[in-house]
Amino acid sequence: MYSTAVLGCAWGDEAKAKIVDVLAGESDIVVRFQGGNNAGHTIKVGNEKFVFHLIPSGILYPDKICILGSGVVIDPFKLIEEIDALKSKNIIFKNRFFIDARAHIVLPLHKELDGKYEQNSKQTRIGTTKRGIGPCYSDAYARTGIRFGDLFKTDYLKNRVSNIFSYHNYPVKEVDLVVKKLTKAGKQLEQYLKQIPYFLDECTDKHVLFEGAQGALLDINFGTYPFVTSSHTIAGGIPIGTGYAKKIDRVVGVFKSYYTRVGEGPFPTELNNETGNKIRTRGNEFGSTTGRPRRCGWFDAVAAKYTSMINGIDEIALTLLDVLSGFETVNICNKYILKNNEETDEFPYSNFDLEIVKPKYIELPGWEEDISQIKNFDDLPKNAKQYVHKIEEILKVKVSIVSVGAKRDQTIIR
Repeated sequence: MYSTAVLGCAWGDEAKAKIVDVLAGESDIVVRFQGGNNAGHTIKVGNEKFVFHLIPSGILYPDKICILGSGVVIDPFKLIEEIDALKSKNIIFKNRFFIDARAHIVLPLHKELDGKYEQNSKQTRIGTTKRGIGPCYSDAYARTGIRFGDLFKTDYLKNRVSNIFSYHNYPVKEVDLVVKKLTKAGKQLEQYLKQIPYFLDECTDKHVLFEGAQGALLDINFGTYPFVTSSHTIAGGIPIGTGYAKKIDRVVGVFKSYYTRVGEGPFPTELNNETGNKIRTRGNEFGSTTGRPRRCGWFDAVAAKYTSMINGIDEIALTLLDVLSGFETVNICNKYILKNNEETDEFPYSNFDLEIVKPKYIELPGWEEDISQIKNFDDLPKNAKQYVHKIEEILKVKVSIVSVGAKRDQTIIR
């Protein structure tokens, strides 16, 4: 078996789905290992746009198998909606889409709790999508959660739902209605039930592609805590979220050519000015799931070196390079200036420290040319190539893929 991981290396929204879509063409199986429908993946094939929330984007290839691993939290009702929408576009799921029995289920009460926590003025506001993801992961670790395999055992399911309602002091009278809805959803989804660790272990002659959601700076342990997601978004999350414990042969780290962030939390290179607005408009930086405008800033090589390290990145996919066309100069942050005016290239562990650092930039000349139709790296403008080379030089990792547009064929492979 040969394995590739495609991982976001910033605060998510790095256009991972586009890279997964390109690399899925040479893979047999695409596996999602964490997150929930708080993640939005947008892919353009020809003139048609597809937005994914739970289903791996490899489903667009008719000969690929797609999997949701045990580390994914699943809203069964939203999943059914997504499956039906894709089926209406003649995408086939039978015998090529599977869900691990151990994946946890997002309940309506989780979404209620999510909204309640975000509105509580006494708590730190994270800026979640209010899709119930955090509360679902909390219940998983509190051992009160409901798993996908539980949907097919009615008496046991009722016991588990009663338990979780009691745990959260929710009205027990609603248990029967929730169980009824979950059982109905389970009947629609049971055909996709699979023991994924065994399945992957038997795929000895296959190429498996692991698809990450969100980004490394949102990892529950290594991200900008508490402004993070509730799962393991880095390479170490793959065995946790799938049961696949073999070494990953190729780790592709996805970086935007600039940085963005959604929600609350520190962002050293953020541009609250006309330049930031120009990047946002040109890059269409609005959330696939929520429509929220993303915060925009220059490329942060301090953060990038950190996420390259914790993911064991072998190569880089650099996306949205075309968005930077037309800027007179482009900047890369290669150091942080601390409160005492000392410089560091180490990413702080504390949000308090990260909030007060100042970025130190390398300024490079920009380029005017439209690069969206260029197919070969050597044909890029000199200054665009210089920008890519400078990122390689700082991170000491090769940029093997350059994306210059949203479509599948707007991809330069080096």
